[in-house]
Amino acid sequence: MTAPYNGTVSKKPDVHVVKHPRGWAAKRAGAKRASKVFDTQKAAAEYAREVAKKDGVERVIHGRDGRIRDKDSYGNDPNPPKDKEH
Repeated sequence: MTAPYNGTVSKKPDVHVVKHPRGWAAKRAGAKRASKVFDTQKAAAEYAREVAKKDGVERVIHGRDGRIRDKDSYGNDPNPPKDKEH
């Protein structure tokens, strides 16, 4: 027997761009392994953007120090950002 529908839709985890021993990686939140590894942060961010757009989730870019540098939401964000950067 399946659980009744509770009105919520499970979404895929956000996509993070993080430093990796071989360069920069696009990685799902909570994943142990990278989805894909790139030589540059820019290449990883471009790949993460496409994945996030396709899945309607956030792309989170981290700096070399691990701190969040930037976030972009490609889903149905109830609190859209006020910046016009993207």
